[in-house]
Amino acid sequence: MVIPTVGQASDQASVTQDSDNPAAPKSLWVAAIKPPMYSVAIIPILVGSLLARLETEQLNGRILAIFLLSAILLLVWENLSNDVYDADTGIDKNKHHSLVNLTQNQALIFWLGNLSLALGITGVSAIALMQQDMTILGLILICCALGYLYQGPPFRLGYQGLGEPLCFISFGLGVGAAYYSQAQTFSLACWGLGAVIGMTTTLVLFCSHFHQVNDDIAAGKRSPIVRLGTLGGATLLPWLCGSIFLILLGGMLLQVFPSSLILTLVSAPFAIQLCRHVKRYHNQPELVQNAKFVAIRFQFCCGILVCLGLLLSITLKLR
Repeated sequence: MVIPTVGQASDQASVTQDSDNPAAPKSLWVAAIKPPMYSVAIIPILVGSLLARLETEQLNGRILAIFLLSAILLLVWENLSNDVYDADTGIDKNKHHSLVNLTQNQALIFWLGNLSLALGITGVSAIALMQQDMTILGLILICCALGYLYQGPPFRLGYQGLGEPLCFISFGLGVGAAYYSQAQTFSLACWGLGAVIGMTTTLVLFCSHFHQVNDDIAAGKRSPIVRLGTLGGATLLPWLCGSIFLILLGGMLLQVFPSSLILTLVSAPFAIQLCRHVKRYHNQPELVQNAKFVAIRFQFCCGILVCLGLLLSITLKLR
């Protein structure tokens, strides 16, 4: 799924102004490449791998490095191909930082995306061959298929409002695949943390719709915010955020997760900030567009705190 450092509102306003001014290419290219976005590829792999180390005492650094690089390449494919397919529908005609619009070369972006896909799948295949087990390759191919269903013709399920469920499943599977790449088995905890990481990532996609309702309607895209209305989306958002902490606290109470994951509560202020920001500005596109950056800050902080909690448990276990 396409997911948009996280800056303050003033930084975003600057990018927005540049997006309306084709004479500011540097800001446009930064907005198009979206460097902070790649945390959504890295965190699931780190979480799954560290959990495997905690539960099975296994961690292969070479496999972890290959998987991290492959995940980044696959997200590059996802984002490049999204720009290509959105160019076909015209939904990005006002998006100056679309790579297709910047390069004016849709074919180039398409083939660069395919190259990234091929390299990413090659990396995962190498892991599968090293382990003589095709399970991880199968899981990642499922994630890629879901990514194509989200944006690719003739499916374009994201245009039917199904992008968020597909995103949740894909990134949850990513955690499970990373766990399996180290342990060659699964656990209840890996799927529980998969749900946490899947939901935090899905929030970024969900919050990216609020400011582009008019463009979505014009292109026939029935995003969740188009279906629910901006107020309905703002009302649902606290429940989605709350579900993340409910899973984490429930997992700790049931002793599925280590108690060290209590550290994740430190990310709660970012979730509260996100909900308040969207509630206040849900129907003001110029102001609510910053919501996706607040969401990715929450996703990053929550994910990093999960990793730190797992590292703490690993350290205590070693002692």
